[in-house]
Amino acid sequence: MDVSTINGLTAGITPVQAEGHASAPRVALEERRALIQAVRAVNAAELYGQQNELSFTFDRGSQRAVVRIVDRKTREVVQQFPTEQVLRLAEELKQRE
Repeated sequence: MDVSTINGLTAGITPVQAEGHASAPRVALEERRALIQAVRAVNAAELYGQQNELSFTFDRGSQRAVVRIVDRKTREVVQQFPTEQVLRLAEELKQRE
């Protein structure tokens, strides 16, 4: 799976454009910074426990944002929304269009 990770430790976000739309608007720098700050605040508050952190990614196959709760030490995904099954289904449906 090809994803670009956006979490509290990542300083940059790779904007993704819709297929066939070279002029699709990019996420504003202020919005990027606000998202990174929000994720850092959630992770600092340890809302998901001391061993877990919140992570945002973008699944390029399905063109969907993905929210994950990840173990800080092992980097293992504890929980993910939407699930891999839903992402693959969305990707398959998109290919049929």
